[in-house]
Amino acid sequence: MSVTRFLAALGLVALTACGSSKIPVPSLAGVEVTQSGMAKQLFGNKPTPAALPSAPYGFYSKGCMAGAQQLPETGPTWQAMRLSRNRNWALPQTIDVVQGISRAAAAHPASNGIYVGDMSQPSGGPMLTGHASHQIGLDADIWLMPATLGLNRTQRENISAKSYRRAEGAYTNSAWSSFQETIVKAAATDPRVERIFIFPGAKVAMCDNATGDRSWLRKVRPWYGHHYHFHVRLSCPDNATGCVAQDPPPPGDGCEDARQWVRNILNPPPQPRDPNAPAPQPKRELTMADLPQACQAVLAR
Repeated sequence: MSVTRFLAALGLVALTACGSSKIPVPSLAGVEVTQSGMAKQLFGNKPTPAALPSAPYGFYSKGCMAGAQQLPETGPTWQAMRLSRNRNWALPQTIDVVQGISRAAAAHPASNGIYVGDMSQPSGGPMLTGHASHQIGLDADIWLMPATLGLNRTQRENISAKSYRRAEGAYTNSAWSSFQETIVKAAATDPRVERIFIFPGAKVAMCDNATGDRSWLRKVRPWYGHHYHFHVRLSCPDNATGCVAQDPPPPGDGCEDARQWVRNILNPPPQPRDPNAPAPQPKRELTMADLPQACQAVLAR
């Protein structure tokens, strides 16, 4: 039996009639299924990646990843932050995108590179604390503040990120500069990036300042928070059949949508409340049964 056919029998390689390579869903053979387990406890305490071909499984907020790579804690143009969280893992293309952003940052006179916040856990999945997304290795948080680099481990745990918003996010503050616009644009112009989340005032500022080709602005979407960092989200890779894609952003540059967010911040619309409406229920924790079946095999390896 050839090596390729042997690996295919193990579910590690897909053979197709046309010869194109698709990432297979890992086999559940021999895996003990734990349907009721709290997924965040199981994935949050898994210290190493699954020894399987690199692949995302599920949606950004309900999934996992196999074959993750670790962003080195320190590189020539970046430093990973909050190392105790063990969240500097991602799929290889995400790491490549982050490193590309870091080089664009280092080329700007205001900075030596970037500080990288949370990416994903070693096997993705729901996190013990914080993010609802960042589960399939295609999300990364980039701090907005210029990086001097050279921080030791203790400093990386304790240094505070700088906020760039004013008026609850309706506007940027005086610290906002061409550096922040440079690194956001560097991310948005990478064809592998699908979306960038940042506070509304920042999007409006970039809309006001952008010249020439404005198509990259479509990917920059206003969202709550995100005034200390911006969130980079990659598209599902073409060969990742187990990845659940997000709907593409609406047509256009999205600038009017961002301006509407600003108007709503400055003049909040009335929020009628039914006094007889039931109190909102806390969000239910994800169990293994909520995740794609492939995540059982990812967890077991």
